[in-house]
Amino acid sequence: MATYMVLPRRPGERPETGRTVHAQLSQTGPMELHQELWRRMAKLDGVVVGRSHVSLPRSRALHLAPALADGPDSAFFAGTEFAHLHSVDDSSLHAMLPFECAADAIEAGWAESHPLVRRGLLPHSAVMVYGPRDSHELDIVWQLVEQSYAFARGLPVFP
Repeated sequence: MATYMVLPRRPGERPETGRTVHAQLSQTGPMELHQELWRRMAKLDGVVVGRSHVSLPRSRALHLAPALADGPDSAFFAGTEFAHLHSVDDSSLHAMLPFECAADAIEAGWAESHPLVRRGLLPHSAVMVYGPRDSHELDIVWQLVEQSYAFARGLPVFP
């Protein structure tokens, strides 16, 4: 059994989210944190940034180079896309996380299941991670992105 990071409880209530378009509607973070998160995401080794195959046009997606995409099918939304960052007015992201990690992120208040999981159209690894509101939350969200990246690469995830 893999070991995943120990997540602290996310402070406060969960943000409001939309169901028609799965987006974060409240508690969005500042633009600077959104930009820093994207900067880190775009620098991941072997990642090609581009449009999402599954999200709105304003989202920016992470596609893993096919030669590095050694993770299971449940590590990808479509093709080799394993995560996408929504627009700054939303600040959340969708990511594929190992099942236990996804469950822990939901339990600790950092994420929620994608609505298509409940309909059986996506695996339980598909979550929306809430946008960071401060630098401490940015570090935790970044660690979740790193988990998603390792999952897509088929690499061991860190504790």
